[in-house]
Parts: sequence; structure tokens; C-alpha cells
Amino acid sequence: MPKKVPADMIELDRFDLAILEILQRDNKTPQRLIAELIGLSAPAIQRRVKRMEETGTIMANVAVVNPSHVRQEITVFVEVEMNNEYQDMHDQAKKAFGEAPEVQQCYYVTGEVDFILLVVVRTMADYEAMTRRLFFANNNVKRFRSFVAMDRVKVGLNVPLDTRRDRI
Repeated sequence: MPKKVPADMIELDRFDLAILEILQRDNKTPQRLIAELIGLSAPAIQRRVKRMEETGTIMANVAVVNPSHVRQEITVFVEVEMNNEYQDMHDQAKKAFGEAPEVQQCYYVTGEVDFILLVVVRTMADYEAMTRRLFFANNNVKRFRSFVAMDRVKVGLNVPLDTRRDRI
């Protein structure tokens, strides 16, 4: 488990950013190849990657699965508005949304709604069951609005990096 380090306490130099740029494209890139590409030794790359994992800069090393290949073909964006602004009720919603396997991403946002969810399900019946469990069974959910994706135009989690900087 990465230790919780405040973002303003983490210093990344141009080598760290170059490593992250490569790993975001393919986290299976061998460290010796990364070393050759950016001009450091393989042990230096290994130390830097380990530090970035331990501080939480690198949050996970995962496989990105094509939902249609595992028959989870329906993507739904959901806006959720809560009745009350009490922190404990929002915390309960965050926990419920975070634990729901259908919820791929959850954002607590400002504006007219409180949460925006990205949901992936196999069928609309599965989506309906999820709405009953997460929304209708929660007395603090005032309303929710769904947007079903018709096409996946771009999907990614890459964070844009300014590799021209010496330090960030």
C-alpha cells in the first residue's frame, strides 16, 4: 500500500516525468529499455519507479480490459444529486459508489450535481438493478440522470506531463 504523501511534498524531475510518460503508454516496458531511452542506468530506473510507487505517484499497475470482450458493453454516465449536504451522508455515498463493482469511476463535483459516475454494465437490467441498489435505496439521493454512451471515441487514464520542465 503506498504511503500517503501530500502532492506538494513530491518532487519529480525530468527523468521521473520521462519514466512516467513511457509507463503510461506501456507499463510493461522493461526497465533496461527505459534506461536506454532516457539515459540512466537500469538500477536508477528501478529506484525511481519504486519511490514513485511508494509515494503514490504511480497508483497502480493494471491491465486495461476492453469491456465488449467481457460482455460489459453498456457505458453509462450518471449525474447524482443528493438531498442533504451533510458530510457524513456524502461519505456514505462515496463509500457505496466506491464499492459498487459497476462503478468504474466516481467523482465528487461542484455545480448542480454532487457526483458523476462512470458505470459499465452488461445489460440495461443490470443497470436498473444497480440504480435500485445505489439510488432508490438511498434516502439521500434526490435524483439521478443517466447518459448512455453510443460509442467509445477515446478512453484513457493518461495524465498529460510536461517533460520539458526540470522539476515539478
